[in-house]
Amino acid sequence: MKHKTATQATLWTYSVLVAIWLIAPTLIVIPLSFTDKASLVFPPTGWSTRWYEKFFTDPTWMTALGNSFTVAVIVVIISTLIGTAAALGLHRWTRRNAAAVVQAGLLAPVVVPAIILAIGIYSIFLKFQLLGTVLGFVLAHSVLAMPFVVISVTAALANFDERLETAAASLGAGKWPTFFKVTLPLIIPGVVSGALFAFVTSFDEVVLSIFIKSPYLETLPVKMYGSVTRDTDPTIAAAATMIMLITTVIIVIGLLSMNRKKRVR
Repeated sequence: MKHKTATQATLWTYSVLVAIWLIAPTLIVIPLSFTDKASLVFPPTGWSTRWYEKFFTDPTWMTALGNSFTVAVIVVIISTLIGTAAALGLHRWTRRNAAAVVQAGLLAPVVVPAIILAIGIYSIFLKFQLLGTVLGFVLAHSVLAMPFVVISVTAALANFDERLETAAASLGAGKWPTFFKVTLPLIIPGVVSGALFAFVTSFDEVVLSIFIKSPYLETLPVKMYGSVTRDTDPTIAAAATMIMLITTVIIVIGLLSMNRKKRVR
C-alpha cells in the first residue's frame, strides 16, 4: 500500500512538471504584454495596458486580425464539409486497401514539412495569380486544416453502429433524413472537434501564410512575425495573448457544447 502511494505521488509530480514545462512558455507572454517598457522585458518592472490600447487602435493590427478571422471561418466551413464527406466515403468504401491509400494521401499535409508544402503551393498560386488573395489563403489553409477533420470524424465513425442506419432505412427513411437524424447526431462530437482544430490551424498558421501573403493582405500571425523581425515592440505580446485567449475560448466552448450533448443523450 505504501509503495503504491509513493508510485502515485511520483507519477502526479512527473505529470505536473511536464504540464508546467509545456505551458510555461505560453503563459510568460501574458505578463510581457502588460509591461510598461518599450521592449520585451521579463519579468516586467512595471505594469501598463498601453500595448493592448495600441493593438486595438492600430488599423494595421485590426485589419490583420479581421483577415485571420475571415479566412479561418471560411476554412472551417469548407474543411468541415469536405473533410466529413471524405471520412464518410472512406468509412463506407468496401475496398479497404484502396481506402487506406486514399486516406494516407488526405493526411499527408500533416506529416509533410510545412516549408515544402509552402513552396509547392507558392509555385501553383504564382501561376494562377492567387498570391495575396482571400481565395488563396482559404485554399492553402484548407489543405492544412482538412486532415484534422478527417481524423476526428474517422475516429467518431469507428464507434458508429451501422445497424442504426439499416433500421432507419427499413422504416422508410431516405438517405438524407437518415443522415441528418441518425448518422450526423451520433458523429457530431467528431465533426465539432474537427471544426475546432480547423479553426485553430488556420488562425495560427504562419509558415505557409508568409509565402502567399501580399503587402495588401496578411493575417495576424504574419503581421506578428514581421513585427518581431523588425523590432521588439511589446504589442506583439498583446497580439499573442489575444490569439491565445481567442483559441482557448473557442476550444472551451466547443468542449462544453460536446459534453452537454453527451449529457442530453
